[in-house]
Amino acid sequence: MTTNNTITAIPGFRVGHVTDLEGATGCTVLLCPDGTIGGVDQRGGAPGTRETDLLRPMHHVETVTAIVLSGGSAYGLATADGVMRWCEENGFGYKSGTGYLVPIVPAAILMDLPLGKQGVRPTADDGYAACAAATSDPVRQGTIGAGTGCRVGGFRGSAFATKGGIGSAVKRFSNGLMVAALVAVNPVGDVLDEQGQIMAGVRADDGSYLGMLNMLQGMAEHPEQFVPNPGSSDNTVIGIVATNAKLSKDHTNKVAQMAHDGLARAISPAHLMFDGDTIFALSTGEVDADVNVVGAFGAEVMAAAIRNGVRAATRLHEVRAMGE
Repeated sequence: MTTNNTITAIPGFRVGHVTDLEGATGCTVLLCPDGTIGGVDQRGGAPGTRETDLLRPMHHVETVTAIVLSGGSAYGLATADGVMRWCEENGFGYKSGTGYLVPIVPAAILMDLPLGKQGVRPTADDGYAACAAATSDPVRQGTIGAGTGCRVGGFRGSAFATKGGIGSAVKRFSNGLMVAALVAVNPVGDVLDEQGQIMAGVRADDGSYLGMLNMLQGMAEHPEQFVPNPGSSDNTVIGIVATNAKLSKDHTNKVAQMAHDGLARAISPAHLMFDGDTIFALSTGEVDADVNVVGAFGAEVMAAAIRNGVRAATRLHEVRAMGE
């Protein structure tokens, strides 16, 4: 029997993808068990999000029905409408004091419009279909769902980029605690391996994988020109950290904040003005745990999931995968 080393190892979570290879786009939906508490931390300078204010402390609703990660730039936020429709039809959502069922579906998008057939974007029907396809099986990773059109270091164009994708990872503890991550990897910066070496990024002039440029070094040598105009830098890392720990809404937001440390360990530089880096955090409330432990390992699994997303990605159109 295959061990599930992805976010669906945590009981109750299900993940579904919709993928359009011709359009190089898609969406990924995480369906949550009833009573899941949510938080968020958004740090990039170019976010595209929905329902993030609701997740922050001091706001009334604590529970989350589903999270959507989508390509298509701001157009991709339409996928959440389809997720809401599916959740309502299946009886999932927040029960208001007046008796109405309202699915709470936060969403974040990434920019994948430069790749693939132009004019193709994820729709509400795609969000619905991703819900219908959702399963507790190990999450399929790489060039799939929201990871379909992901690129790492795309500012010189797709021919000089490295393929990004969907990645996931989980950490298990002896007391039954689990902390896991799901992420779509589409950054401006380089993706670094466990030793801090560049594993994905911008290719050098000869286009070879072995001739990767160093983004930070390039910024230091050419600060006036290395980062191009916004029209040629379209990126974002969006993801989720989930746990079966018992956490308050405040503590769930803290976990989302700490998970960005893992993003910054695996991506250099991170949180630029061209990135929309956003991380959601979810707690199903089954195991007693300290928020410091959950947050610390939330960063660890986020970094691992980012690397897994690159390692699992396969070539699409003119964007070559790691090692090619």
